[in-house]
Amino acid sequence: MRQYEMVREEWTLGSRFNQRDQKRKVNKIYNIAITVVSILIVIVAVSIFLSDDGTDTEKATTEPKQTVEKDAKKKVDKPAGKEEDTDLTKEDEEEDSKATEEGTEENTEDGTDTDTNKDTDTDTVTDTDKAEDAKLVEVEGSGDGNVATTYTSESWKPVGTEQSGEHTTSFQKKSVDWNEMSKAIAHGAGIDQGNMRLWWLQNGGSPNTAIGTVSEGDNPKTFRVYIEWVDGSGWKPVKVEELKTNDKK
Repeated sequence: MRQYEMVREEWTLGSRFNQRDQKRKVNKIYNIAITVVSILIVIVAVSIFLSDDGTDTEKATTEPKQTVEKDAKKKVDKPAGKEEDTDLTKEDEEEDSKATEEGTEENTEDGTDTDTNKDTDTDTVTDTDKAEDAKLVEVEGSGDGNVATTYTSESWKPVGTEQSGEHTTSFQKKSVDWNEMSKAIAHGAGIDQGNMRLWWLQNGGSPNTAIGTVSEGDNPKTFRVYIEWVDGSGWKPVKVEELKTNDKK
């Protein structure tokens, strides 16, 4: 009996010892697991922190680069704009210079033509030449009772012509010959051609002569102007009759 109790006590002690040993093992496992989990948590937290810090650093680094690139683009674009403006300005200046040169050439050509005309045809007059500036000489009339005064002048010159070759008198209105005859008639009468009223224009009795009856605006004073053609120089007034009344009105 006593042996049985001793065995029982030993078994109880062994059982308790085993339980304690198991608890210790379990506690160690728990401690190890907790430690591992804690380490994992720390690692994950550090990784997250480092990754966030790296992202912020990249953003901070990228933004200055972008700003620098934008500023550089602006700086590059501005000179380009200036170059475009400069190019446009140069083009405008070149165009103005060309236009000025062309105008100068045209003026030079016109002046040369005028000088040439003066040199080659000293007997040609301009529109500004007036009969009153010429030395008028009164001459004997034709005996027409409607003629108040008859006069002529050695100062009258041909008015010039645009025609070339053999001349043919034309009484067609607005033709070149008609306009040149009107110019010569105005010159002989001492009237501004732009204010002259041409009442009648007829042949003067030969192919290269003509007679025109004119007045100035509303002025009742009327003139009968005789003109003749000068080869290469145009029409020239040769005689003017101041009429008492307008017989062509």
